Amino acid sequence: MAILEVKNLHKSFGKTEVLKSVSFSMEKGEILSILGSSGSGKTTLLRCINFLEKASGGQVFVDGSCIFDASSKEKPSPAVMRERQLNFGLVFQSFNLFPQYTALENVVLAPKLQAAERADFKENKKKILSEIEQNAMNLLDRVGLAEKAGNYPCQLSGGQQQRVSIARALALDPKILFFDEPTSALDPELTGEILRVIKDLASKHMTMVIVTHEIEFARNVSDKIIFMDGGVVVEEGTPEQVIGNPRHERTRAFLSKML
Repeated sequence: MAILEVKNLHKSFGKTEVLKSVSFSMEKGEILSILGSSGSGKTTLLRCINFLEKASGGQVFVDGSCIFDASSKEKPSPAVMRERQLNFGLVFQSFNLFPQYTALENVVLAPKLQAAERADFKENKKKILSEIEQNAMNLLDRVGLAEKAGNYPCQLSGGQQQRVSIARALALDPKILFFDEPTSALDPELTGEILRVIKDLASKHMTMVIVTHEIEFARNVSDKIIFMDGGVVVEEGTPEQVIGNPRHERTRAFLSKML
């Protein structure tokens, strides 16, 4: 059974159709990279799956359960929507860290808010918060930043800030981790820091969807590649198929510019 299945996803902003019947699926532990030029619909696709935007049509399934159906008249409560969002972690291209909080505080914020809704929170508050902080420290150590836990974002490099945002996305233990151009806001010499963290996650079989312009990285780390253009999936397959031997002229034209 696929861990994530997207069926016929549509999204329009006014009269502009940004996604046009996008469909794909992926298995647990698989890494999918999405390629395409700016404006092809890649980021909108991630935002619709993560419920940051509401798709105009289509369905999204996680572990076989439908968590979004545009044709449904059901109006899920905010609590249900939050629960569905917990399936996903999203790493933004612009870090989006809270400047008034330390690295550790940025990572523990969402888990603490979630924990406060637990029925046993008041009774076990000290133990629960201690466990959350220990997990956050473990995550910061995992991305190589344990010694920067007390630093504020302004005291960190761009690569370090992005690694904190990765730890933050992992803090709620998502089933699937999404990256939206995770290296686009970084200087070239800092890009390697992020790619090494993603490779480490890949080695531990984290299910990931990566929107990227790093073609060689996508070739090396991905199980599957999707090339999007004009809001549609033009080509889909293994890295060898899509990057090494593309079938469609639009894919070949894009890769020739990028490579």
